[in-house]
Amino acid sequence: MSQNETGIATDIDVQGPTGKPSAPERKCILTGEHGSRDALIRLALDDAGGVHADLAARAPGRGAWLAPNRALIATAAAKGKLRGVLMRAFKTTSINVPDTLVETIAAGLERRALDRLGLENKAGHLIWGSERIGDALSAGRVRLLLHANDAAPDGMAKLDGKAKGAPNSVVSIVLPVGREILSLALGRENVVHAAVCETAAAARVSGAVARWRAFNGLDFNDMGANAAPTKGIRVTHE
Repeated sequence: MSQNETGIATDIDVQGPTGKPSAPERKCILTGEHGSRDALIRLALDDAGGVHADLAARAPGRGAWLAPNRALIATAAAKGKLRGVLMRAFKTTSINVPDTLVETIAAGLERRALDRLGLENKAGHLIWGSERIGDALSAGRVRLLLHANDAAPDGMAKLDGKAKGAPNSVVSIVLPVGREILSLALGRENVVHAAVCETAAAARVSGAVARWRAFNGLDFNDMGANAAPTKGIRVTHE
């Protein structure tokens, strides 16, 4: 990872096990932690010097990156530290950090994750209902298993048990929201559990959900949780 004189982390081609460059990483301006663009949070400036969250990382111009840690960002903002590091990063004193920045990031991460679920559902990549999911797990079709955070413990345990016995790798994650919000996202009624049955879709969903969970203090240290499901099952509960 390289860094220019402004303190903004710049791209670097990290050599993977095959000797080929991996995806560029970014560096949190508060902690120095490294992560992929999809794992961290990009901040950008508008023309008036206002700081805003660029969660899609598409805004033009300079960007500053933060680890997805709500408590860290809120504390840094309250103490003025965030404004200080942003002034150095953007090379300007005309910085306005809105009081609503943390809440805006939280709402944006939730919206992006739920929108992604809705898109994958419309594409036919999701199934729901314990019985259907159980059958798909036994058949080795499930790549990602999702639970609403108000799901009954025995229901989660039953599906997670089937996931562990599945013939393929399955990642199980508890969402930071309950069944009501999950159901709205999928346009269905009373969705408590959902499963993603396509590898690329599972990677897209798990990436959005991992950053959302990390921001809320869940699995913050698991910077690789946004990757596609890997060998073995990782059961992630609150």
